[in-house]
Amino acid sequence: MKRTALLTGATAGIGLATAKLLGKNGYMILLNGIDKAQSESAAKELESLGVEYKLCLFDVTDEQAVKNGFAEITKSVDRLDVLINGAGGLGGRSRFEGMETKFYRDVLALNMDSVFYVTREAIPLLKKGTNASVINFTSIAAWNAGGPGAGIYSAAKAAVLTMTRAMAKEFAEFGIRANAVSPGTIDTAFHQATKDSSPDMWNSWKNNILMKRFGKPEEVASVVDFLVSDAASFITGEVIQINGGQDFR
Repeated sequence: MKRTALLTGATAGIGLATAKLLGKNGYMILLNGIDKAQSESAAKELESLGVEYKLCLFDVTDEQAVKNGFAEITKSVDRLDVLINGAGGLGGRSRFEGMETKFYRDVLALNMDSVFYVTREAIPLLKKGTNASVINFTSIAAWNAGGPGAGIYSAAKAAVLTMTRAMAKEFAEFGIRANAVSPGTIDTAFHQATKDSSPDMWNSWKNNILMKRFGKPEEVASVVDFLVSDAASFITGEVIQINGGQDFR
């Protein structure tokens, strides 16, 4: 029976690269996003690769929307083998002084609440999976607090790191593993604003990377692919850094 993977925030960038790789490796992909046009574009890319998929368009920051989304998902599948909580984002930059409460709440909702809402609903399906596992996305910012204005994003990603280890403890009795990946600077649309507004800053970031280049979405996807595979069946509660030695010198 074909294994099933749900990926949130997976209609572009690292998420889509991961969906493509898992799909090519035989998974049926449940592809989550909220942008209809972007989701349809991602779907066409999966179709071109012969990947079996289903679009799941719901807002992972909205508790009721997540519940409704899973009500629809359970009409199509009776189990999940993989859950990848990839939805997240900087949400812009704001220093603590003058930060609006709405900005604070929105960033926490996107990066932390989403992981909780989706994982909670997925647990019953994961219990029925084979070598089931959860992969959460944290960030190098969880360790180094990111740049100016990224404080709340960093705090949320640090919370995801701890949530991952707590999940590993709670889920082990059901044979479900929980791990996280922690990307450094990956060349995706996530950083487009910086590339456009501060190209000198963007290029200077390479100086803090031992390998003197930015990462590729496919390089993160390959690590996720390993973590959900049978080859990683004794790995849980771990966080894998994928950053080319960034901020390590």
